Order: sequence, then structure tokens, then C-alpha cells
Amino acid sequence: MKKDVLLAIWRFVNRALVFFLLIAFVTTCCMMLFMQTVMAETGIEFTNAHIELAAKLTFLNVLLITLTCTVIDTVKRRFTVTLPIKRISEAAQAMIDGDFSVRIKHIGGFGRYDGFNEIIDCINMIAKELGGIETLRSDFISSVSHELKTPLAIIKNYAAMLEKDILSEAEKKEYISKISQSCDRLGSLVSNILKLNKLENQQLFLKADEYELGEQICECFLGFEEIFEEKSLDIETDIADGIIVKSDPELLALVWNNLFSNAVKFTDNGGKISVSLKSDGDYAVVSVSDTGCGISGETGKHIFDKFYQGDNSHSQNGNGLGLALVKRVIDITGAEISVESKINEGSCFTVRLKKEK
Repeated sequence: MKKDVLLAIWRFVNRALVFFLLIAFVTTCCMMLFMQTVMAETGIEFTNAHIELAAKLTFLNVLLITLTCTVIDTVKRRFTVTLPIKRISEAAQAMIDGDFSVRIKHIGGFGRYDGFNEIIDCINMIAKELGGIETLRSDFISSVSHELKTPLAIIKNYAAMLEKDILSEAEKKEYISKISQSCDRLGSLVSNILKLNKLENQQLFLKADEYELGEQICECFLGFEEIFEEKSLDIETDIADGIIVKSDPELLALVWNNLFSNAVKFTDNGGKISVSLKSDGDYAVVSVSDTGCGISGETGKHIFDKFYQGDNSHSQNGNGLGLALVKRVIDITGAEISVESKINEGSCFTVRLKKEK
């Protein structure tokens, strides 16, 4: 407190000194000009006594004017500079302490505050953006924690049961298989988190190559052949030949693999999955449809959000990051994606991307 008082006094004295020098210079010049004019016009000669008295009166006037100007300037600065800066500093400190709900009201009234109000608008916008990021971060951590706990709990439970000697060989194999599946799920979750983090932080750069899109789609689709047979799925393909695109094949492979994986996951045994690639003017159109459970209109609004899973009955098979990855890749590559779906009838994802002539 004492330091603040001394600092305020020091600033006051500095301003007073500046005003004093400026006013003394102007007043002295005016006085000398006035005396010379009077002497030239009237021929009156000023004595030393007259000059000394004039100097004393001028000095007192300079002091009085200096004190008046300094006080007025100090009061004006307090309302036009000090208080606005204090409000902005307090808000900035609140943001540093983690409170992103703080907002600064516009400053109005005495004086002009256009510059300060521009700064306030910027700070309020920063606080809003940081608040949104903080909410996403909290939700992300909460979701990751939940996704990690489930497979870890399964691994722990089955490992504890394997320690018992009363299990048959068939039961041991089953429990080991469950542990292996949970480990695969953990690995997939970590891998997807790393990929999504790199995409969102622009650490994965687009490496555009020209290649035949149909060949890539067929190659990705054949990777699910074993699962198709296990679930006895009816497969229908309509892949056009000779469609060339210029994009990053590794990133687009993420899109196809995730769309095929979702179609398999949400389609019951004996269902149908269709994949098509067609040319539509300057665009290549890829459609992946299934006869699965479908999604509601409300779910469709959030289907590309991280960790969002509209169908909880299938949540144990995924981690809610696949479509978030797909959407991020689609945005990076300049493509478009849309979804049409009906409850209990299935879904159809359509991707449009520019093709090379």
C-alpha cells in the first residue's frame, strides 16, 4: 500500500514538473514579448524593481496554473485511463486464474474510450473462446477417462479370474480372448486420440498424390472380408473404374476404413452393406450404406462430435472417435460428407471429393 502511494506521488510530481516547464516557458516568452511591445510603443523604461515584481507575480501564476492543470490532468487520467486499465487488468488476472466466464462491460461517459472498447471486445472474445476450449478439454478428459476405465476393468476382472485354478481350458481361452479384445480396444483408442490430436493441431500435413480411387476403396473394403463372413452380411458393390483423385491416400484410407467399420458394427447378422463409387461431373461420389439400426435426427446433429455415441447398445464396440476423425480428414482434404438415416432402416454416408480430369 505504501509503495502504491509513493508511486502515485512520484507520478504526480513528474506530471507537475512537465506542466511547470511548459507553462513557464510559454508564460516567460509571452511576458518578454509584452514588455518589449510596451516599451517600444510607449517609450516607458521598466526599472529593476518593476522587473523583479513582474517576475515574482509571473512565477506565482505559473505555479498556480501548473497546480491547476496537474490536478485536472490527474483526475481526468483516473477516469479515462487508470480505471479502464484496472478493469481490464482484473479481467485478465481472472482469466489467468482460470475463470473464463469473466466479461468486461464497455466503458462510456466522460472522455473517449474507443481504443479501450476495442481492447475490451478482443479480451471478451478471447475469454469466450478459451471458455469453449476449456469446456471441450474437460469433456474430452472425462470421456477419455470413461473410455479407458471400461476395458481396464474388463482386463482386471478377467485377469483376477485367471488366477484361480478352478477354470477349465475353454474358460481360460475365453477369458484370454476377452482380455485380448480389451487390449485391442485400448490400442485403438490411444491410436485414434493421437491421430485426432495431430489432425486438430495441424501436425499431419496433406500429401497430395494422384491415384485411382476405386482401387483404394476395394483394398480397404477387402480388409473387412473376414468380419463380413462372420456376420453373414450380404455385400453389394458398384465401384466405377478410372476415377482419379488428387489427395492424401493415407488420410482418405482413414475415412473409408472408419465408414466400413461403422457399417459393420451397426449392422446385425444377415444384414446388408452397399458401397458405391460414381462420377458426378467434376466430383467423385462415394456412398456407404447399411441396413443397421439407423440414427435419429437429434443424433445426426452430433454424430461427428468426439466421443458421441448415439446407439449405446453398440458402444462397447467403439470409442466414439471414428467419425470425428472422418470429419476432420474431410475438412482438411476439402471434401464434403453427408448422412441420411432412418431408425431401424439403416444409414447412408456420402462423400463428395474433387476428381482429376
